[in-house]
Amino acid sequence: MKSICVFCGSSKGSHQKYMELARQVGEYFANKGVRVVYGGASIGLMGAVADGALAAGGEVVGVIPKVILELEIAHEELTELITVNDMLERKQKMFEISDAFLALPGGFGTLDEVFEALTWTQLKLQDKPMYILNSEGFFDATASQIGHMVQEGFVSKEHSELCRFISSCDEI
Repeated sequence: MKSICVFCGSSKGSHQKYMELARQVGEYFANKGVRVVYGGASIGLMGAVADGALAAGGEVVGVIPKVILELEIAHEELTELITVNDMLERKQKMFEISDAFLALPGGFGTLDEVFEALTWTQLKLQDKPMYILNSEGFFDATASQIGHMVQEGFVSKEHSELCRFISSCDEI
């Protein structure tokens, strides 16, 4: 694996532990020589992932839509910042330049990215692993929902296993 796309919140969350986790994840991949691809913002968990990787000497590529760039929240110290037209193009570019995906705590955007990547894999539009770092049970409800979708016949057991819930980056 040469690059990993990290999906996470542009907010800090309600506990400092989320920011610490994001920074540690960025640092972890930089120390492994894995390029971090993410949404390009300087704020929230997104900024913390980038800062952690950069502080450890890692390569970080941000992919940011013009509308967010215009809000002046782009991270200015990245290895590379790719500007795209919209959110759909952002996801497509991040999917294209990454070898795997990792979700950290976040909101609607994070879940959107996770489920779109899973859908693309399910439809065989890509074959890249999806990991969800379930730190302190943040994604327990997501895992439960996926299990419920399997139980109710909307997702096959095989497709539910495309999403791997992990407790540390060492499991990747």
